[in-house]
Amino acid sequence: MYSNQRILTDNKTSAKEGKVVVSPVKVLWMGSMLFVGIIGGWYTFSFTALLVFIFTTCLSLCFGHSLGMHRRLIHKSYQCPQWFEYLCVHLGVIVGLAGPIGMIKTHDTRDWAQRQADCHDYFGHKQPMLKDFFWQVFCDIRLKHPPTYNIESEVAKSRIYQWMEKSWMLQQLPLALVIYWIGGLPWVVWGVCVRVCVSVVGHWLIGYFAHNHGERNWHVNNAHVQGYNVPFAALITMGESYHNNHHAFPGSANFALEKGQFDLGWLVLKGLAHLGLVSDLVLPQQLPKRAELVRIGDRAEN
Repeated sequence: MYSNQRILTDNKTSAKEGKVVVSPVKVLWMGSMLFVGIIGGWYTFSFTALLVFIFTTCLSLCFGHSLGMHRRLIHKSYQCPQWFEYLCVHLGVIVGLAGPIGMIKTHDTRDWAQRQADCHDYFGHKQPMLKDFFWQVFCDIRLKHPPTYNIESEVAKSRIYQWMEKSWMLQQLPLALVIYWIGGLPWVVWGVCVRVCVSVVGHWLIGYFAHNHGERNWHVNNAHVQGYNVPFAALITMGESYHNNHHAFPGSANFALEKGQFDLGWLVLKGLAHLGLVSDLVLPQQLPKRAELVRIGDRAEN
């Protein structure tokens, strides 16, 4: 099942009518992480703590968010053993955005809304930068007539995913205990709090630019929101910033589709395939043709 098959609509369903409301859970979660990350990070900085931050951030963003949550759980763009999927999705959960089912619903709702003829500004990052930051990090969207969800049973009924969903904030504890035992409180501050702050705020920032500024080679007709490629962020986002490519071919395991583009996540997947851990990597030519997809030209449009 692919992301566009999980959304169920009727003639009343609207991506436009709704309001943005403050989420107490997000305020408490991100508020506490930002407070400890900024204040605690200042007072506990060390070279080793910085290395812990870099290592845990790269691990969770690459194997977790990009390969586990996005390319595998949401888009099914490759196959792998169940245990490896669970491991990667767990690493995606500790990025700090949401649990696995919450991530599926958030991603698929935004994806569906952007493909409509019109949608709420929340889905397209169309408000001024500071307002959009507050909306995305501390608020939720409540649609007047939302869609319903048909999440595949192997995810929705999985006891492991249900447990991850219920305890997604507590998923930081195993990592926190291990690094506290090795390096003490500074490692916890930098390996958990600073990492979550940078990952969540960075996820918003890339989303903001990837829907407003950058390069485009593809246009999706009748879609209110288009994606943009943001090449300068390709390395730190594991290729996720090639968002115009992703809007064009959402099921592709490779996001770097043009000459000179670099997708670190794709290179890791090819390495894992060589080791026999993953297989059946999906590429654009294997996806169904989309009548609404139009090539803009060989020269990228700003």
